[in-house]
Amino acid sequence: MADEALFQFLHSEIIQYVNRAETGESENGRCVSKLENMGFRVGQGLIERFTKDTPRFKDELDVMKFICKDFWTSVFKKQIDNLRTNHQGIYVLQDNKFRLLTQLSAGKQYLEHAPKFLAFTCGLVRGALSNIGVKSIVTAEVSVMPACKFQVMIQKILLGCDRRHWCEIRFQCEYGRGLC
Repeated sequence: MADEALFQFLHSEIIQYVNRAETGESENGRCVSKLENMGFRVGQGLIERFTKDTPRFKDELDVMKFICKDFWTSVFKKQIDNLRTNHQGIYVLQDNKFRLLTQLSAGKQYLEHAPKFLAFTCGLVRGALSNIGVKSIVTAEVSVMPACKFQVMIQKILLGCDRRHWCEIRFQCEYGRGLC
């Protein structure tokens, strides 16, 4: 439990630090962008470690199940509460008690601060998927605190056997642990 409190404290300090550096209305977008980019890099590193000994994934759904179960559990100490898909490249991950929002008050006036607290996690998921070979756009939505939904839109699958030469064809390469 100490590592969970440490992660939450570090996350809120990073938000405050970036928010102090970027003040003003137009800088709020830059603040969210910086936090998302930080999460992207962390997600790339974490997924590299978590998938080191796993067999390669069969398809996008298999990748998303891994993100919802193993990856989310490793980072947030619980699985995603609900995963939905339209089977056309859009996935919705629902967390009914998102740990990084539990410190905020549940009042509606705090909903405007939620994007800063979700940007790092959006980047985390996007970075993890990117390193597996899935290019995506990840957005978050909060209607009632501390529940939130992350929408993952798959852009295209990056395939290739050596990560130096990518092709954008929707089939699996015979080498590698992910879809590449």
